Amino acid sequence: MAVSGRYMARICEAERGTVFIMQAFLRIHPDDKVAVALEPLSAHSEISMDGEEIVLLEDIPQGHKFALCDIGEGEEVIKYGAPVGIAKSEIRRGSWVHTHNMKTGLGGLLTYTYEPQTGGMQAQEARTSAENSRKSQAGHCFRGFRRPDGKVGVRNEIWIIPTVGCVNNVAAAIEKRTQACVKGSVEAVTAFAHPYGCSQMGEDQENTRRILADLIRHPNAGGVLVLGLGCENSNIDVLKEYIGAYDPERVKFLVSQEAEDEIENGVKIVEALTEYAGRFSRTQIPCSELIIGVKCGGSDGLSGITANPTVGMFSDLLIAGGGTTILTEVPEMFGAETLLMNRCENEELFEKTVALINDFKNYFTSHNQTIYENPSPGNKKGGISTLEDKSLGCTQKSGSSPVRGVLAYGETVEEKGLNLLSAPGNDLVASTALAASGAHIVLFTTGRGTPFASPVPTVKISSNSPLYEHKKNWIDFNCGDMVNGKTLEELGEELFRYVMEVASGRKVKSEENGFHDMAIFKQGVTL
Repeated sequence: MAVSGRYMARICEAERGTVFIMQAFLRIHPDDKVAVALEPLSAHSEISMDGEEIVLLEDIPQGHKFALCDIGEGEEVIKYGAPVGIAKSEIRRGSWVHTHNMKTGLGGLLTYTYEPQTGGMQAQEARTSAENSRKSQAGHCFRGFRRPDGKVGVRNEIWIIPTVGCVNNVAAAIEKRTQACVKGSVEAVTAFAHPYGCSQMGEDQENTRRILADLIRHPNAGGVLVLGLGCENSNIDVLKEYIGAYDPERVKFLVSQEAEDEIENGVKIVEALTEYAGRFSRTQIPCSELIIGVKCGGSDGLSGITANPTVGMFSDLLIAGGGTTILTEVPEMFGAETLLMNRCENEELFEKTVALINDFKNYFTSHNQTIYENPSPGNKKGGISTLEDKSLGCTQKSGSSPVRGVLAYGETVEEKGLNLLSAPGNDLVASTALAASGAHIVLFTTGRGTPFASPVPTVKISSNSPLYEHKKNWIDFNCGDMVNGKTLEELGEELFRYVMEVASGRKVKSEENGFHDMAIFKQGVTL
């Protein structure tokens, strides 16, 4: 469930009158058996919760949980109003609650029942806030690029897309030689290296072809050079079948084995593409045409309290204005999947979501891997103890809107509103999948920080202020301000305005650093 953003405050008397100091901890839901430390708490500290004094029995790091009551061995640990694990031993009130004394309560494949619901109190608050902003958001515009086919881009870049990893260095050389083409309305020339396109079988080969075709069609690219080798499985002639109809002025092809000097030929092609793309200029476009992907990684105990709910509020605001958001990283829905299933607009979408979840579980077991092997070491260090703990915080990025679309990996979005996308939790793979499905921008929440990028502008959103202050060369937007008194509604609206600026051309930190990354989901055998 989403949190309201209004933390409990205690009143203290100061020399110059009464001041309000934000609590150093938060009980997210009235039913919770644990609270989260919003700052480091020392052993033997006394805290007041619901009129009762609790003495902390040990140090509690920021973002970590401590027990509000005695929790017996085998008893469920409740956070977000839902189970996030099971106590491995007796946990005394005031104790630190983490991986040493709790474990996941999740199992294998489950049977689900469609129980459509409108959500709880906080979800209703979020919808009300979004509805109150509907008129203003619906009339909100950004300055983007209208393409001849009617699609919209938020960038006007030249993309060099290799069909196979063998020509990655050629693509990089062409990129380096053509930086002078970045002028006028052309904002970048970028080569997207990847190791695939040959020696793949079955679904892996299909994944590569689908993702490359999706990127070639992406409207953030004003021009595209598809660079092939000539003997690869996913050669240009094969890939054209996946691309479908294309504008020959916008998409051009080069087979390296057929060229005497592929780098020189590539430079000339990029120069021609620059002339074409340079004809486009930014124009007013309603936010209803914006598609935003949402993703998290390197989370901490504050991610589900600050950053992810803020992105969820943004999602509700954009959808209220007629726009579209895409939520992915299926393994990090495990443990919170029923919350998404019951928000599906109809039973057909519910069944697709069930398949989305169970297909990924079968993928894990088919490789003899544990389904619930998560969270990562960084997540654990930040205070996340189990996959349920992470998932219940992670899925808050979806806000409270109904699910209107469920997408296979590599499938492009068709339905406006909230969509679910099949992709793994890996940051680069999932963010690339969001871009390939049509996202103009990716919102990436983090409690640990990361410099990576994706094929589209990737907004890094910190869950805590120390990260924002320490890594300003990585982080674009700080949700740690919620701990200092800003409300969820205020931050959600601030994020909405910031995203409109990014869609209108404001560069994010990874773009300023010149980072563009992509990664394709590999599932099977390499020949």
